[in-house]
Amino acid sequence: MIAVYPGSFDPFTAGHADVARRALQVFDRLVVLVAVNPEKAPATASDRRAELIRARLDDDRVRVEAWTGLTAEYCLRHDIPVIIRGVRNATDAIQEYALAAMNARLGVQTLLLGARPDLATVSSTTVRSLDRRT
Repeated sequence: MIAVYPGSFDPFTAGHADVARRALQVFDRLVVLVAVNPEKAPATASDRRAELIRARLDDDRVRVEAWTGLTAEYCLRHDIPVIIRGVRNATDAIQEYALAAMNARLGVQTLLLGARPDLATVSSTTVRSLDRRT
């Protein structure tokens, strides 16, 4: 079975990599979907983010693509029944539950994977902030 793991991944953190690897323990294949949001100005272009993710995961079972639009729309177009989402804390859980309910109404299930405790405080925003200071 195949699943989609979407995110902006700007940058792709150790926490993201951990969720992807754990998803591959459950699913045969994984599409890492790099979100392209025209309203945001990411630090790194989507093509470059996808390239970095491919190199980091380096697994034949992983496909990395950039996508503009709803993740559920991508899933429906490609016959992918499950979206993977990482959850670091209670705030994430509330937001992700709302998204999961919307995706379920659209016909796609969501599997929430809790962050490992040692990675729960890692976020792309924090990593970008640290990178700017060095």
